[in-house]
Amino acid sequence: MGNYLAALRNYVGFGGRARRREFWGFVLVNALVSAALQLSGGFMKTDIPVEVFGLLVLLPSVAVAFRRLHDTGRSAWWLLIGVLPLVGQVVLLVFFCSAGDRGDNRHGPAPKDATEAATQRVRPAASAS
Repeated sequence: MGNYLAALRNYVGFGGRARRREFWGFVLVNALVSAALQLSGGFMKTDIPVEVFGLLVLLPSVAVAFRRLHDTGRSAWWLLIGVLPLVGQVVLLVFFCSAGDRGDNRHGPAPKDATEAATQRVRPAASAS
């Protein structure tokens, strides 16, 4: 859930990079919420909740896709290949599943390196009493 909220907080952040974990966490939560809204909309005989949710997460979805492509060293213009039937979606799926560049690239520092450095900080030892 933290990855989802991080992507939502950075909803207009088209620069920088996004790890696979952030991207796929965002996609997973969106799919689950959409499915739940679709189910509840079926009981109410309307698709309005799903459509409203889709509009609300459109900009954050595009932004996290931009950052995911940046993490693999690609330009966000590659999103346009998605308009090609089948082939475009398969190419984007491969790009989104690919590992990000190690170290810095032209789109910024590696988010994985920053996360790992933060988790490896030495914590003060608890004093024994």
